[in-house]
Amino acid sequence: MPIVNVSLQVLPVVPEDRVYPVVDKVIELIASSGVKYEVGPMETTMEGEYDQLMDLVKRAQELCVREGAARVVSVVKIDYKPGGVTMAEKVGRYR
Repeated sequence: MPIVNVSLQVLPVVPEDRVYPVVDKVIELIASSGVKYEVGPMETTMEGEYDQLMDLVKRAQELCVREGAARVVSVVKIDYKPGGVTMAEKVGRYR
């Protein structure tokens, strides 16, 4: 399967002072997975194989629940093309 980009925004339903700590744990999960990723102000974009990234989305939601979220709203964007797509090809010229 070609390389895809998946952007993930998790919105854990926890007390306000717990939102960033829970989101930080999700970012740690992504970082520990070994996939290429970039943290943005509203979402984290990952690059890799589709199944691996979608598994990370699932694990991120489960992590939020383990951290006390009564509910998790996730916004997922997927950029897929048959030949693969990288973050560098989309934003490299701006860096």
